[in-house]
Amino acid sequence: MPGTAPRSPAAKRFRLPNGLQVILAPRPESPTASVWVWYRVGSKNEWPGVTGASHWVEHMLFQGSPKFGKGEIDQAIVEVGGTLNAFTDTDFTAYFSTVPKERLAIPLRIEADRMTRALLTDREVQRERTVIHSEREGNENWPEFRVDEELYQLAFRHHPYRWEPLGRKEDIRSLTPEALREYYHRFYGPKNAVLVVTGGYDRSSVERTVRSSFGRLPAVGADPVVKEVEPPLTGERRATLRGPGTTPLVAIGWRSPAVHDPATPATIVLDVVLGGETRLFSSGASWGRGGEHPSSRLYQALVDPALAVRAASEFRPRVHPSLFTVSAQAAAGVTLDRIEATIRKEVGRLARRGPTAEELADVRTKVRRGAELAYEGASRTGFRLGYFSMLGPAGYESTLLRRILAVDRAAARKRAAELFRPGHDVVVRYEPAGESDDRGP
Repeated sequence: MPGTAPRSPAAKRFRLPNGLQVILAPRPESPTASVWVWYRVGSKNEWPGVTGASHWVEHMLFQGSPKFGKGEIDQAIVEVGGTLNAFTDTDFTAYFSTVPKERLAIPLRIEADRMTRALLTDREVQRERTVIHSEREGNENWPEFRVDEELYQLAFRHHPYRWEPLGRKEDIRSLTPEALREYYHRFYGPKNAVLVVTGGYDRSSVERTVRSSFGRLPAVGADPVVKEVEPPLTGERRATLRGPGTTPLVAIGWRSPAVHDPATPATIVLDVVLGGETRLFSSGASWGRGGEHPSSRLYQALVDPALAVRAASEFRPRVHPSLFTVSAQAAAGVTLDRIEATIRKEVGRLARRGPTAEELADVRTKVRRGAELAYEGASRTGFRLGYFSMLGPAGYESTLLRRILAVDRAAARKRAAELFRPGHDVVVRYEPAGESDDRGP
C-alpha cells in the first residue's frame, strides 16, 4: 500500500565499543551535510535541586572544550556558511550543525571534543546562570508557558515530567558549578549518545573518521532510565492562575500512554481528529507547536463560531506516560466556562461515537503526507533519524506508521472513551489581570 513506510534514506547503523550508537545516512546528491548528537538525557533525569541541569548543560557545551575555546564553536560553523543549534526536552537533548558537505569534518571534530570534555568552568557557568534566568523570566511573560507548567505540576506528583526543562527558578539561582559538572560527567558520554550524520559525503571515509575520533572516547554515561511510576489520577485537579494579559486561556490534560503502549496509535488518531495534525507525522515543522487546522473538530467547534481565537490539541508520545492536552484562548466576551463546556462536549462526542469515516480518511491522508515529507533535506533527515532513535529501535517509525493507518473507527472510539473519562483530568485556567501581548511565544 502506498504511503505505509516513511521515505527514509538507506542508513548504516553500528555501535562503537564505548557504547556510542552511530547512524550514517549519506545522500551524495545533497550539497550539505548535517551532524546530530542526541543524548538520552533530559529533564526526566533531574531531581529537586538540579532541575534545569540538562538545559544548562546544553548551553555550556557551546562555551568551550579543549580544542574549541569560548565562541569558537559558533565561529567555526558560521564562517563556512553553516548553521547550528540545540534543544532540550523531557527525554533527550540534541545538538546539530549543518554545513556545506566539503566542511563536514568541522562539526565532527566539535562533537567528538565536547561529548565528554566540555570545560564547564566556574566563570562560564556563572555567566550562563544570568542568561538562563533571563530565558526563564521571558517565558514566564507568556500565559501559555505558565499554564503548561502548572498543568504538568498538577498532573505529576512523583514522576520528573512534573518540571519544565528550563528548571525551577530556585534551582537556577542555587545550582553550583560543581553540581552541574557532576551532572554532566554522570550522564553525558558515548553510552547515552546517538551520532547521526546525513547529507552529501562518502560513507566509508566518514565511517573511518567516526571510528577514529569518537572511538577513543571513554565508555561513560550513567543509566538514564527513570524508575519512578506516577500513580493514576483518581479525581479531577484544578488550578487558576492570574497575571498580565488580555485573553483568558484554559488547558485540560488527560493522562496519555507512553510511546510503546499499544494505545498510542489510536491516541495519535484522536489528536489529528481534534487538533488537525500529529507532531510525529506532520508535513509542517518537525518540532514546536502545531498550526491551525480549519478541518479539525476543535477549530470548527471553537474558532469558527468565534468562541475562541485559538484551539489546539497536543499529544507528543514520550518515553513514559505523559499528557494529552487541549487548550483554547477565549474570544472577547466569551467565558472560560463556555470554552471548557464546549471542549468537553467535543471529546465526549468523540468518546461516544468515534470519528466519522471521512475524518478517519483525512487522518490517514495527513499522516501519509507527513511520512512522505519527513526526510526532505539533510537537517530534517538528521532530526528524524535521531528523534526516532530516542523512541525505539531501527524500524520503529515504520511500525508505528502502519499501526496508525490500521486504526479503525471502533478502535478510535474505544480509545477516546478510555482517555477522556470524566473526572480523570487536570484543568488550568488563566485569568488575565492587565494589558499585555499574550499571543504566545
